[in-house]
Amino acid sequence: MAIASGWYTQNMLDTLDATQQVFDLTLATYKICLYNNTRSPSFDTAQSYTVTNEVSGTGWAAAGVLLSAAAAGATSTAPTLTISPATVMMWDMGDISVASTTLVNARGCDIYADPVTTPVADPMIIEVSFGADFSTTNGTFGIQWAATGVGTVDWA
Repeated sequence: MAIASGWYTQNMLDTLDATQQVFDLTLATYKICLYNNTRSPSFDTAQSYTVTNEVSGTGWAAAGVLLSAAAAGATSTAPTLTISPATVMMWDMGDISVASTTLVNARGCDIYADPVTTPVADPMIIEVSFGADFSTTNGTFGIQWAATGVGTVDWA
């Protein structure tokens, strides 16, 4: 399986059960890391950030960049949680724009809670596929999120 889009289900379940995994999805202190297309996510069992098949390079360090440092222009990446449309939880944030990067074949990204250490260290939240490989040569790497946000959950 190639890179895909989805929530890391076990970590989401652990926020709702006695495990008490703690996420504040409005924090910009979480990180976004890039992966190539040979990544095979296991949304039901994978929990912690992993370097396997990660894409990094000039301007984009291994282990990713802080959401707060990846803002497009003067806007903030400040993540938000809203209800949009009715019964749907939408997680959204400002678009990503990191200048002066040299990257090869980034196919998707993971957002993970870097500051969280227990019960699981660096728990992954969501993976987003770009649908194609993107590279930069001393250029700007950007991600424009969909109008429906980074991810949604329909609670109905």
